[in-house]
Amino acid sequence: MGVLSDLQPKKVFEYFEEICGIPHGSGNVEQISDYLVKFAKDRNLEVIQDELKNVIIIKEATKGYEQEPPVIIQGHMDMVAVHKPELSIDMTKEPLKVGIAGDNIYAEGTSLGGDDGIAVAYAMALLDSDDLAHPRLEVVITVDEEVGMDGARGIDLSMLKGNRLLNLDSEEEGIFWVSCAGGGRIASILEYEASRMNGEVYQMIISGLAGGHSGAEIHKERGNSNILLGRLLWKLSSKLCLGLIDAQGGVADNAICRETIASVVVKKEEVAAFQEMVKAFEAEVKSELATKDSGFYVKVTSLGEKETVCVDRETLKRVSALLNSLPNGVQAMSADIEGLVETSLNLGILKITPEKFLAEFAVRSSVESAKYALVEKVKAVTALAGGYNEENGDYPGWAYRVDSPLRDKMAALYEEMYDQKPEIAAIHAGLECGLLASKIDDLDCVSFGPNMKDIHTTEETLSISSTKRIWEFLVQLLAKRG
Repeated sequence: MGVLSDLQPKKVFEYFEEICGIPHGSGNVEQISDYLVKFAKDRNLEVIQDELKNVIIIKEATKGYEQEPPVIIQGHMDMVAVHKPELSIDMTKEPLKVGIAGDNIYAEGTSLGGDDGIAVAYAMALLDSDDLAHPRLEVVITVDEEVGMDGARGIDLSMLKGNRLLNLDSEEEGIFWVSCAGGGRIASILEYEASRMNGEVYQMIISGLAGGHSGAEIHKERGNSNILLGRLLWKLSSKLCLGLIDAQGGVADNAICRETIASVVVKKEEVAAFQEMVKAFEAEVKSELATKDSGFYVKVTSLGEKETVCVDRETLKRVSALLNSLPNGVQAMSADIEGLVETSLNLGILKITPEKFLAEFAVRSSVESAKYALVEKVKAVTALAGGYNEENGDYPGWAYRVDSPLRDKMAALYEEMYDQKPEIAAIHAGLECGLLASKIDDLDCVSFGPNMKDIHTTEETLSISSTKRIWEFLVQLLAKRG
């Protein structure tokens, strides 16, 4: 008996809980991919699993729907797997522990993976049904969407017959997304020689931040602990004889980093000054983020006196200067759609060792030229510091379609069912629709989903009632002819 077994729609939540029991962080998808293949074979459904582990499952139309246009149901099987620092868990091997609080499902101490496990659960419930009316269903579940849309980029869809696609990878009920930004990833790298230094070693933890999705929440201007570390290191290295032993923050470049941990070595005679500067920095940032990100704090712990390998003071000044100079956050707002971010980037992953500086960014823009201009700016700043860049994961935006029978059909049905018009909108976050549109002629696509909050964080929740309403809408939509 599962935790979610008593919830409705029963099959949707049962499959969602099964998915939560299978580790499926990005890059660790073989087990869940094989699970989906077995699911399809057990039901004698046509299934294709490619070399990347993408899965396509076909279910033929029910009686009387053979002449209706096929519908593609699409989502991704990977999740951003993060956990609270104090929680001892290996998310590559251990299941999530789901719980219920009021109308919400959550995972204890970890992200939930509602993005996009709920899409997979919806698809499985449809495929497993024997009493729902629908046209031919072509279910496409991709891999590694969260780390560059690699599955959507590499998948072969030539066997599909449909050109109407329901992307179930959105987190706000009542909004139909019909356009999204393009994006990509760029890493700034700086190499140097290690030094040795004797002094008092301290661990600094910059934490307590809300984090969030770098597409959906970048406009909220929450604190980014990687950026804040750079600011602190610049202040410290400008005044003190400081060595940096290491630093690490973030697990995904598309998640706003909420905690960064660094170790430094300080000359014994400068320990008091170091402590005062950190305390002053904490107070300064707390004041700045009082409304936007009130949980911010800096924790400093002494690890004793020792000689250690580190980044020396002069190199650290160069490293922290680079970290402070690289752009981050919202770069431009759309002039056409009020409130929509046009261009942004997010420093999601930071790793600094005595030999190497690595900063990984997710870049987004609804204007292709602006996206590439921002990438070039990151390259230029990195070059000035003597570093170099690596790029990957470039994906196109999804252009608005003026004539969309699918969008019109969905909007009319939603208003009929819930007595309110859905919002038709563009989103700054990246969706796989742009890549899929390049593989399917005349693709008519809409992205939607149930209410979720704080995706890509340990506070992620999925609304039970909203999940039910979206399921009921999906069932009615597939049953509606035309």
